[in-house]
Amino acid sequence: MVTPARPEDAAAALAFSAAAGTHRLSADEALFLLQDADILTLGVAASAMRDRLHPEREATFIVDRNVNYTNICVSGCRFCAFYRDAGDPDAYVLPPDELYAKVEETLALEGTAILLQGGMHPDLGIEWYEGMLRELKARYPIHVHGFGPPEVVHIAKVSGISTREVLTRLRDAGLDSLPGGGAEILVDRVRTHVSPKKATSDQWLDVMREAHALGMSTTATMMFGGTETLAERVQHMVRVREVQDEAVANGNVGFRAFIPWSFQPGNTELEDEQGGTAASGWEYLRTLAVSRLFLDNVANIQASWVTQGPKIGQVALCYGANDMGSTMIEENVVAAAGTRFMLARDELVRLVADAGLTPVQRDTLYREVRRF
Repeated sequence: MVTPARPEDAAAALAFSAAAGTHRLSADEALFLLQDADILTLGVAASAMRDRLHPEREATFIVDRNVNYTNICVSGCRFCAFYRDAGDPDAYVLPPDELYAKVEETLALEGTAILLQGGMHPDLGIEWYEGMLRELKARYPIHVHGFGPPEVVHIAKVSGISTREVLTRLRDAGLDSLPGGGAEILVDRVRTHVSPKKATSDQWLDVMREAHALGMSTTATMMFGGTETLAERVQHMVRVREVQDEAVANGNVGFRAFIPWSFQPGNTELEDEQGGTAASGWEYLRTLAVSRLFLDNVANIQASWVTQGPKIGQVALCYGANDMGSTMIEENVVAAAGTRFMLARDELVRLVADAGLTPVQRDTLYREVRRF
C-alpha cells in the first residue's frame, strides 16, 4: 500500500495512472483511494478513464421495465422490504395476463427489454420458468434480462438439478441475459449477516462463470452502505474483476456493466441498525469513481439515479459513469424501501445533454437504438 508524506499527492498519482491505463490498481491502492483521495480528484480521474474507454463522449440509457413475477421469497433478507411469505395477504405470483400487459405497455413506450426478477418461491421449479419464458418469447419481440444468480441457485435446489442445467434450460427457453442481482457484498461475513439463506459469494460468482461459459451476457452489481467495511467493499470489486479477467481470457464478453448502488434502509430489518440513513451522495460518488478506476476490464459503469435521485445521477456522469441505466417504467424493490425516483425518457435525455454528453438510447447488449 502506498504510504507517502503527502497522501493526497500519492492518491492523485495513483488515480491518474489507473485512468491512463498505465497502472492496474491493487486492492490496497483502491482502499487507499476510497479512504484518502480528494473527491474532486477522483471525479476528474474517473472521467478521464471513462473518456479513454468511451471517447465518443456519449452517455447511454435503456427503456425497459422491472417485472417482479413474484414477491414470495424464502430468503428473508434483512435489507429487503419487498419480499412476502406465501401466506401474507399481499403475496402474489403474477398471472400471465398481467405479465403480458406489462410487456405490451413496455413495447408501446418503445422499450426493448424487461428485467424479470422475483423472490425465491418455494414451489416453482424449472418447468414453470421454462413455460413462462417460452410463452413470453412466442408472443413478443422483447429481450428478457432475468434471474440473478441467487434465483438460479434456488431453482436448481428446488428442481434437483445443477445450476449449469438451469442456465442452459432457461437460455434455450428464451432467456437472453443475466442481471447481477443478489450480489450485495461478495464477502460471506456480510452475507451471513444480511442474507444468510441466499447464495454464498462463491455460488454467485460460479453462476456467473457458468453463464459466461455458455455465451450469456451478464452484469454485476454492488449494494453498499450497509454493514460492510471499506475493505470489504474493495474485496467485492476484486472478485468481480477476477471473474471478468477469466471471461475475457476465454474470449467471452462476461460482465457488460458494473452497477454500484447504495442500500436503502427504509422499512427493512436493518433500518434500526443503520439508524435509518442511507449512504450520502458524496460516499456514493467516491465509491462509483473508485469502481471505474479499479474495474479496468468492465466496459460500462452505470449511474444509480434510482437510489440517489436524478441530480446525483447526473453528477455521476462526472465520476466515471457512462450509462444512466433504465427509465424504470416500473420498479418495486427499491420503492418498497421508501425511495421512489422515476424518470421519463425525455428527462433522461435532458440530464445527459445538460452534462455535456450525447444521449443515446441502447438495448441490453449496449447496441444503439436511437440517438438524440
